[in-house]
Amino acid sequence: QLVESGGGWVQPGGSLRLSCTSIDLSLNFYQVAWFRQAPGKEREGVSCISSSKDASYADSVKGRFTISRDNSKNTIYLQMNSLKPEDTAVYYCAVDRKLFTQCALSDESAYDIWGRGTQVTASS
Repeated sequence: QLVESGGGWVQPGGSLRLSCTSIDLSLNFYQVAWFRQAPGKEREGVSCISSSKDASYADSVKGRFTISRDNSKNTIYLQMNSLKPEDTAVYYCAVDRKLFTQCALSDESAYDIWGRGTQVTASS
C-alpha cells in the first residue's frame, strides 16, 4: 500500500529526496514517518510528520533532513542533504492511522502500514 522511491547512491555531502505515496490509502489524515535500518543495526526512527504538518527529527539528522507532505499529491517527502556514510541504510515509510494525534519516532508499534523500503548509500 505504501511505495517509497528516490533512493540511490551519492557521495558524502550529496543530497537525495525520498518520496512515499499510496495508490489506495489517503495519507492526508495520518501521521507518516521515515525509519531506516543499516546492516547489522536495529531499525531507527528518522523523521515523522503529523496531519497538521508538525514534524519531528532524530538528533542525528536535525539540520540536514527535512520532511514535508503534499496533500494534493498524496505524497510525503524526505529531503536529505549533507549525507554521511552513516546515513547508509534501507529507508522505510510507515503510517500511523490514529486520528487527532501527533507523530512519534519512539514507538514503532504505532505504525501499522509499512512500505518495502528504498536503499540509500552515501559512499565515496
